Amino acid sequence: MKILITGSQGFLGKSLTHFAAKNGHQVFGVARSESNDRIAGMGFRRCALDQADFLDVLNGFAPDVVVHAAGSASVGYSFQQPREDFLMAVETWVSVLDAVRKADANPLVIFPSSASVYGNPTRLPVPEGASLRPISPYGFHKVVCEQLAQEYAQCFGLNVVVARLFSTIGPYQQRLLVWELFRQAIDDNPYLTIQGTGTETRDFLHIDDICRYFLGMVGREPKGFWAVNVASGVSTSVRTMAEIVTHLVGSQKAIVTLNKELPGDPKQWQADTSLLLDLVPYQPSDITEGLERCVRQWSANLPLFAEKALRGGLERLS
Repeated sequence: MKILITGSQGFLGKSLTHFAAKNGHQVFGVARSESNDRIAGMGFRRCALDQADFLDVLNGFAPDVVVHAAGSASVGYSFQQPREDFLMAVETWVSVLDAVRKADANPLVIFPSSASVYGNPTRLPVPEGASLRPISPYGFHKVVCEQLAQEYAQCFGLNVVVARLFSTIGPYQQRLLVWELFRQAIDDNPYLTIQGTGTETRDFLHIDDICRYFLGMVGREPKGFWAVNVASGVSTSVRTMAEIVTHLVGSQKAIVTLNKELPGDPKQWQADTSLLLDLVPYQPSDITEGLERCVRQWSANLPLFAEKALRGGLERLS
């Protein structure tokens, strides 16, 4: 397949670029900044998505699928800068949709949305037909993006899959919950601190599994507008994740909870993945296995962690 990825320098974009290229697909990346991690044979153009250059890329590369991995990616930032988050989320997305509308071909477009559109679900596991009740600016902006996807599918004939991601982990990730647990697990502080109660649950999925689902969806050639939960279907508490991470690094730290309620932070998340498995009949890896892969790569880039590994913390992973 020919895959065009916007935001190819970010966590999701870079992960998908490497995964797709490794599996024999032709990849073209677009980003606002110059590429510093170019794969051999990969095309790349530095341009803004609202510029004519992006339409030139679409027509020149003629992709089978466009994955929009650019935009906003932080609930916390959306509370600090709601207007900026809106611009990053909504304006970049509508620029992609409109460029595809004008393009010579009609590729499938995949939009990585978020379970934040559900807010605090009233039932678990949450199905795609559940009410959208966001509790953060980030979530509200994702809802707007989904509505734009429906508009361009219904009014202009685009084929768009809205992939509602729940909690993603991967080795290129160096922020958010699991990375923060890892960072604390290897520092010199005697405690690992969880901001909430630790009983909050999330539906974690490794980025490689997400990439497999994305590419699998393309093969099904969905028409019109689709909204699909992309998750494991398994609920795991934050405290359990902290315990797994500390075990993997050989840490004996005590886990402390601050019992804070963070703005925009849902209590419980678990996806109904029936539609996803119908589209792509693939069972994702166990989250512990995914965490092991993350820890391996993170450890290779952190001298402090490598020193701890020499003392036996990672011998169980060899």
